[in-house]
Amino acid sequence: MTGFDRALGLRALALHQFVYEISGGRIGKRIGKAPMLLLRTTGRKSGVPRTAALLYHRDGGNYVVVGSKGGSDLPPAWLLNLEGAPEVVVQVGTKRFPARARVASAEEQRRLWPEMTRLWPQYDRYQSQTHRSIPVVILAPEVSS
Repeated sequence: MTGFDRALGLRALALHQFVYEISGGRIGKRIGKAPMLLLRTTGRKSGVPRTAALLYHRDGGNYVVVGSKGGSDLPPAWLLNLEGAPEVVVQVGTKRFPARARVASAEEQRRLWPEMTRLWPQYDRYQSQTHRSIPVVILAPEVSS
């Protein structure tokens, strides 16, 4: 992937995220056939809320996302934000709920990676073009008592 292709893809994703957010989740919950969610984290340095539109897979009651950043050697900011504040807000369509994020264990990663690449085959290409191990992240909805 060229730098131009990556920049074009990032702009398209930013526009998709904007539409998803501005429509309150009525538009944008899919990109093609792949389901999308909005992940709201807290900036690790700024403390400011940040939002990322991500493809997801359901695993039981959990939501699974990938910290690929398009195969960059640097992790996405949202992934770094989780290190300091794993409490997040997830939006799927018009539904919003609190969740707790964690990086999948090695065993979970082995099981979930094929599911994620079925959803978005480019994840394998992203992994091949970076030196870091791209993590799978599990978002577990918090149950109200």
